[in-house]
Amino acid sequence: MRVVQASSGAWRTRREPGFDQNIAEAAREIIARVRSEGDAALFALTERFDGAKLSTLQVSEAETADALQQVGEEGLQLLRDAAHNIRMFHVKQLRPGFSFSPRDGVILGQTVEPLERVGLYVPGGTAAYPSTVLMNAIPAHIAGCPHIVITTPPGKDGRVNPWVLAAAHLAGVTQVYKIGGAQAIAALAYGTQSIPRVDKIVGPGNAYVAEAKRQVYGQVAIDMIAGPSEVIIIADGKSNPDHLACDLLAQAEHDAMASAVLLTPDEALAHAVAQAVEKRLPTLSREAIARASIQQHGMAVITRDLDEAMDIANQLAPEHLELSVDNPFDWLPRVRAAGSIFLGRYCPEALGDYYAGPNHTLPTNGTARFQSALSVDDFIKKTQYTYYTRGAFLREADAVARFATQEGLTAHALSATVRKES
Repeated sequence: MRVVQASSGAWRTRREPGFDQNIAEAAREIIARVRSEGDAALFALTERFDGAKLSTLQVSEAETADALQQVGEEGLQLLRDAAHNIRMFHVKQLRPGFSFSPRDGVILGQTVEPLERVGLYVPGGTAAYPSTVLMNAIPAHIAGCPHIVITTPPGKDGRVNPWVLAAAHLAGVTQVYKIGGAQAIAALAYGTQSIPRVDKIVGPGNAYVAEAKRQVYGQVAIDMIAGPSEVIIIADGKSNPDHLACDLLAQAEHDAMASAVLLTPDEALAHAVAQAVEKRLPTLSREAIARASIQQHGMAVITRDLDEAMDIANQLAPEHLELSVDNPFDWLPRVRAAGSIFLGRYCPEALGDYYAGPNHTLPTNGTARFQSALSVDDFIKKTQYTYYTRGAFLREADAVARFATQEGLTAHALSATVRKES
């Protein structure tokens, strides 16, 4: 792991996702085929990309029941406990509509309604992500969405991981479909014979999934275009180097493109963490991935002080930000851009991945400057309304007409003045 001085500017290196013409074209062809052929395309593409020959796309009740048996009571309790924590946090995000009368004869307001149908993409195949199910489905359920469907790629045996199905069952998912990749995004966006079209698609995926989401946006809403995972840790000299090393590696093992960066004014700590990272790497089940990430996108940056560390973090706007410092709440107001913040020496980012409660679907690659974590807000729509009595309208009709005339829109002006004449 590299150790560099902040003054070198090495930390300014950003992973640019760029635009891959080959991926874009492949996604475009898949979307077009699904739109044209429907279920037939989904069966063919699932056999081609996932090696699974399916007879039906929807997970049956019997498959779900079998999954619950496989997970067992201890596993189900673990999922229930995590779901409880996630639910407690997200229920605080519920917002009511409002109505008020700012002037005599005028009523203004806003209604808040859940989206009718939402589609949750859950990566799968060789890995299982029940945490993604919980983090996506629970906010949708709290929002009141009546139809919550999941698409996830099956294994070669044509089955969905039992932990994913168990999490879906506990989180109030309506249907689960055995389909992944860009073809799943196309099916959710446009609908097929078996899969209903949805109003919004959320959830992480590979480059083809991300590109497909980009291409169907406008036909449906999407949450965000997520990139590789990233963490920045700001630490003082009192932090345990081995703890920090493990936190950095927790991000690195996600993906060779993942980024793990330490910012500290303590040079001895920076070198100690770098050494601890090298010591821990051979013990990881995903050593090759983590090592590639650390070599390409990992570093320990020595800053002048914690203030400079915070300035750098705000410029990078990381997905995850750990503040391993004394009095972390004193530093919280200084954070201007981060997807999720972890405060103190006993708050590793892994807590947020699985169990603490706040959502783990977060903006990446600097988009925390303008993007927020997935929340209940992602599953609602707000509709405003206006009511005027005749008297209230007549008081303001001339102002409306003047505005319209200034913009050269005479019919707009007439729609106001004509009501004064009758």
